[in-house]
Amino acid sequence: MTGEGAPLVDCHAHVFHHGIPFVHDAWTIPDYDFTAESLIATLDAHGVERAVISGLSIAGTWNEYTLEVLRAHDRLRGTAILAPGTQRAELDRLSAGGIVGLRLQLARVDPLPNLRDDAYRELFHHARDVGWHVQVSIEGPRLRPVLDVLLQTGVDVVIDHFGHPDPAGPLACDGFAAMIEAVDTGRVWVKLSAGFRLAGTAAWRDRDSDLEAIGDVVAEELVRRVGTERLLWGSDAPFVGYEDRVTYADVLASHRRRVPDPERRAEIDRTALALYFA
Repeated sequence: MTGEGAPLVDCHAHVFHHGIPFVHDAWTIPDYDFTAESLIATLDAHGVERAVISGLSIAGTWNEYTLEVLRAHDRLRGTAILAPGTQRAELDRLSAGGIVGLRLQLARVDPLPNLRDDAYRELFHHARDVGWHVQVSIEGPRLRPVLDVLLQTGVDVVIDHFGHPDPAGPLACDGFAAMIEAVDTGRVWVKLSAGFRLAGTAAWRDRDSDLEAIGDVVAEELVRRVGTERLLWGSDAPFVGYEDRVTYADVLASHRRRVPDPERRAEIDRTALALYFA
């Protein structure tokens, strides 16, 4: 059923199937397929016009299925995970196929790589030069130094999952402060996506835990301090790890509750269209 006032753009979804070469140390491997056809059917069922396929961390730097999907569906765009040292020609190839950003997947990575080394800095400059943004996924307490490096390169930045602030004190987290400061540069956007993940891995295992409270608190502050011209919305479908607790209807309802004004939600849509589909 089409939902009234559904977003025009889902800025964070995934697609995969069992033919994909998942990395050996993947944090999880789904026991089902969520193909491009599955995603399109989900979007259509809920009245969402377009989507951005996020680089799949469990597939590492293998982006070929995403590229195949983007070539077949003009209503989709995507981001890719690339190894440091990737040459400019590869970014040009991916751009021609509908990739619009580099996903820097650092969540659960310990220790962090040296993002100031020549190979990473060259990759960030390539991303900037082809007109991509860098999509950052990392725990909020570790966010500030990553933002410092990226902003020094001149590349635009999209921060995943509300900035994933510390669940013990989300608005007091240094990463939250760093995110707000970075938005003021005019080169940073924040994604209201996967609020159900913000309570941490303990909530994943505790079926009675509240998956919404932290997202509600952080979203209210982001809307107040950042403004809709720097916010994006994403579902994180198919909700890997939370499939039995979260549905697409749930995340749409959460978005409407967090941004109750239809005009402000429309402004978030316009932000997404300009960033991903202009």
